[in-house]
Amino acid sequence: MCLAIPAEVIELLPEQMARVSLDGVGKIVSVALVEGVAVGDYVVVHVGFALTRIDPEEALQTLALLREMGQISAETVS
Repeated sequence: MCLAIPAEVIELLPEQMARVSLDGVGKIVSVALVEGVAVGDYVVVHVGFALTRIDPEEALQTLALLREMGQISAETVS
């Protein structure tokens, strides 16, 4: 099963890349597939690519559900 996880964009980088945060852990992902990404947006990330923007409230609810299911730990995602 594949899992895409909401992450917050914390920095836009050259060449359609961005740094995202998963509970303070920074990851570099491609944002080439999503138009108009801005710092503060939540995006759904799968294998290093942002696939779409997601509403911040929905992102936080999804992360809470993933924690409940044991798919991610509270230390990994806020």
